[in-house]
Formats: sequence, structure tokens, C-alpha cells
Amino acid sequence: MPSLNLGPRRIEYTIVKGNSRRYTYFRFRTDLTLEVVLPRGRSVDVEKAIKERSAWLQREYERVSRTRRVLSNDAVMFGGQHLKIILTDGPEEDLVPDLTSGVVTVRTRHKRGVRELVRRWFLRESSSYVVRKVAELAPVLCVKPKRVDVREMGKWGYCTREGRLSFSWQLIALPEKLREYVVLHELTHLLEFSHSAAFKRSLAAVCPDFRDREKELDLIAPYDRLAMG
Repeated sequence: MPSLNLGPRRIEYTIVKGNSRRYTYFRFRTDLTLEVVLPRGRSVDVEKAIKERSAWLQREYERVSRTRRVLSNDAVMFGGQHLKIILTDGPEEDLVPDLTSGVVTVRTRHKRGVRELVRRWFLRESSSYVVRKVAELAPVLCVKPKRVDVREMGKWGYCTREGRLSFSWQLIALPEKLREYVVLHELTHLLEFSHSAAFKRSLAAVCPDFRDREKELDLIAPYDRLAMG
């Protein structure tokens, strides 16, 4: 794998072709290697492109290196708390969390079964949380969503123009103040669909520290973005 100096570090990178015909994109993987996405049909001097964005890349490297992961090989985040995963073998798959001890015991024949058991657990817990929290907070904003669901998605939450709210099955992984922020954010979209100044004023009225919560949320990576080792 090629590499180059980025500030005081030696960064390995890979090159892939993207869908754009004009732009070069950069993104760090969770192992802190860099992926360079080149435009199709164009010749790009990769090292020159990286050096031109070196200041941004150094900042992004620092941000990604601080990112907390929802699910890793040996731990899972629940309510903002990292629980150690204890794997045991058994004929029946099962998952038993112990929040007091900070562990979750997973019984499965295959390590790949951990993700599915965590997904089922999170789906149940996130669904229960969303139903309860939307019912609690919707009257505060004087809104009523047409439909609310929890599903597999890349974002923490999403609102359609028709008034449907969707939330990630991983929402329960977040600390309470960040879970609440996501729900408030999507409910506010029922008042203002875009991220306009009016949207921000409405959100600030019910969540004065929303900018701080946004920054904290940005440092948590959902499982979907991760490559498990």
C-alpha cells in the first residue's frame, strides 16, 4: 500500500474510482488509512492532490482518530457506555447485557453472529425508546408525525416531506442527551423541512445547546461505516 507523510505521520492510502467525473474525494477509514476517490475519465496527480488538501486532511485525521465506535471486535456502545463483549459457544444464540458490570455476554457459534444479535437487541430497544420519546417531545413542538419507524439506515434520523420520521436501529447506542437531540432534530423538521435559519431557531428553542450536541454526535461512528476485523 502506498504511503506519504502527512504532518508528523506516515499515512497509507488506497486509490479507487468514484462516480464523479470532476472531483477527487478523500475519506479516512476506521483503521486511519486514507481512501482517495478519483474522478472517472480524468488523470489526477494523487500525491499533489493530497498535499494540496494536507491541512484539511490533518484536521480530519484528528477528528476520525477521536471517533467512538458503536461496535468493535470486543465492545459495543449502549446508552453511551461501552460494554465489553464476552463470547461464549452454545447451541442456541443469545445476548445478555449486564449494564452494572459493563459487559454483554453473546452466545453464538460464529463470530459474525454478534452483529445480528446486537442488531436485534438494538432494534427492540431503539423502537421502544423512539415510541416513548416521540410521544413525549412531539407536543412540546406542537407537531404530530404521520408515521414513525426504526430501521436500517445510514443516518441517525430522517424526516420526509410527508411527515414520516425514521430513526436508526442504532439510536439506543447513544448517550441520552444525543438520542434526545436526534429526536428533537427530526421533530423540528416537521416545522421547517430545510436546515434554514428558522429551523435552527426552532431547534434552539427546545434544545439550546444543539450545536454542542451535534459536535459530540459527529464523533460517534455507527456500525454501518465500520469494517470489522
